[in-house]
Amino acid sequence: MIQKIVESKWTGPVLAVLGIALMILGIYRGEVSVVFTKAINICMECIGIG
Repeated sequence: MIQKIVESKWTGPVLAVLGIALMILGIYRGEVSVVFTKAINICMECIGIG
């Protein structure tokens, strides 16, 4: 049963659409700035500036 789902031609497109929908939901909720702030903090810690 699971192998049929994994080998289906629709698995990739369905997962792509789901991923895009979740990204749009995150943008709509204003989570972009939170992600960028965390990314900047992590980069600064790795480089050793912060």
